Amino acid sequence: MYSIGDVAEKMGISTSAIRFYDRKGLLPFVERDNAGRRKFKQNDLNFLEVINCLKKSGVPIKDIAHFIDLCMQGDGTLRERYDYLDHEEAALEQRIKKMKDQLDFLRFKKWYYKTSVEAGTEKIHFTPGTNVVNPGTKHQYQTALKNANDLYSLTNLNSKK
Repeated sequence: MYSIGDVAEKMGISTSAIRFYDRKGLLPFVERDNAGRRKFKQNDLNFLEVINCLKKSGVPIKDIAHFIDLCMQGDGTLRERYDYLDHEEAALEQRIKKMKDQLDFLRFKKWYYKTSVEAGTEKIHFTPGTNVVNPGTKHQYQTALKNANDLYSLTNLNSKK
């Protein structure tokens, strides 16, 4: 049996997070001793790992609670639990793709400003005679990216001022 402090240390979760999960009904499986202290079994840690993963994946607490309720119902809900996790996997993959797109754009902008700093002017990216970014600038970056040996050297300045 583990105390809440043991579990927090073992799993890298704060005791306040564990108490929050309990208040929200996510820990119906946790036993208590005569003094009302939570006593965690090894299998409870598996549930906490699932809860923590879903929480970090952006799943709302009420949805996690529903999943835990399904788990508590036993084998009759195996397919429903699988389908739930399959859906969450697809949603997480979509969020990761969007974040990767944002990261790619951020790296493009770093390259844009790095090359501008190195040239001493942003005008190197403008259509001649204007202060409008040349539409070919992004293609220029993509070509440089394809030919780069190292993303860091492509997007990062050697010295910070």
